Amino acid sequence: MEYMLQPGFFGTRAPLFVDIMTLLMAILPFLLAGAIHMAKLKKYGLHMALNIALFFVALFVIGYFEYGVVLAGAYDTGHNGSTSFPRYLIAILVLHLVIAMITLAMWANILYNASKHFQNGLPGPRSKRHRKAGLRVFVGVILTALTGIWIYLLLFVY
Repeated sequence: MEYMLQPGFFGTRAPLFVDIMTLLMAILPFLLAGAIHMAKLKKYGLHMALNIALFFVALFVIGYFEYGVVLAGAYDTGHNGSTSFPRYLIAILVLHLVIAMITLAMWANILYNASKHFQNGLPGPRSKRHRKAGLRVFVGVILTALTGIWIYLLLFVY
């Protein structure tokens, strides 16, 4: 647990676990784009496996981050050691959390429905709805990553 609070590798005031989480969230949209590309190549099994794996990676990252913040007491390491944050930062954090929670719920829903209706004769009757839902999840992941990076910059760089 002590290693989590060591200085991170980005050269900022952020602890190691925040740098790890930020890096993983920053590359997640690109990995998800690769998973989507597999569907375009008609490699539906690989598309599904990658999406499930990335979903669980996202859950792990969230859990790892929460463990670092709550259990390791790292909540006071940001914003020059202050536990008092400006309102704009709170607003950005709330926006980030709302987007992230909605995206995670939509992603879980699309994975559940896709695995329930997966068939070898793809694309199937639900494919159009699946593509639209997948696009919304992809946009949500991008927005979650961007707002997370924005928070990181505000807390540990500026």
